[in-house]
Amino acid sequence: MIDDHLSRIVEADTMEDAWSLHTGKMAEYGFDRLIYGYTRFRTGTTLGDLQDALILTNHDPEYVDIFIGEGMYFKGPMVAWAADNVGACSWSMVMEMMASGQLGPDEMEAMALNQRMDVTAGYTISFHDVSMRAKGAIGLTAERGVTQADVDALWAEKGPEIELANKVMHLKVTQLPHTTGQRRKLTARQREVLEWVADGKTIQDTATIMGLNPATIEKHLRLAREALDVDTTAQAILKASSQNQFFLIER
Repeated sequence: MIDDHLSRIVEADTMEDAWSLHTGKMAEYGFDRLIYGYTRFRTGTTLGDLQDALILTNHDPEYVDIFIGEGMYFKGPMVAWAADNVGACSWSMVMEMMASGQLGPDEMEAMALNQRMDVTAGYTISFHDVSMRAKGAIGLTAERGVTQADVDALWAEKGPEIELANKVMHLKVTQLPHTTGQRRKLTARQREVLEWVADGKTIQDTATIMGLNPATIEKHLRLAREALDVDTTAQAILKASSQNQFFLIER
């Protein structure tokens, strides 16, 4: 039942649990390979630094290495569609564009990769976000051998509940802590120091509150900046906040 699945997603405590539940549910509909991306650092011309984005996928490593690692996603027609739209879109749109000669060389290169890796039938969902800087989307790839006509027929019957499940997943994972792009996780001390500084406390205030000396506070801030791979404490606060790492309940 979709209601039971949505309840489990909402109750998930970790990114890993939520993603595992979601990939399992989408596989039941015949989508066995997913790629989800979310950024809070989009500009007018780019989706921001990939290191600051949250990427979740169960695609084959070879495909991920090229599509994500080598930046092929920049050339993907459905990625471009998702950046400018909200809702669900059949991949038949790309096939029609390709058949009518509307795709450029870069887009055709991305399509060739997808053909080679059997990423040929599916749907893309682009999510609504309240911030102009934020954008989330997911590509649902159908099982090998399934045609786009088969997927479109499935969507005509099950599309609304599939889209709902993906929207709930998106809302859930954007609330969960993650450490994408970090060299290492923040320690509890580093996180606590950042939390106090984010609340407007000075180095001396934080040292007094935590019962430490200012030099130790400075050390924790430096290590936090290194872990988050940023240059300033202000950047560290922004990045930790965007990754939902503040005020976590220790389990």
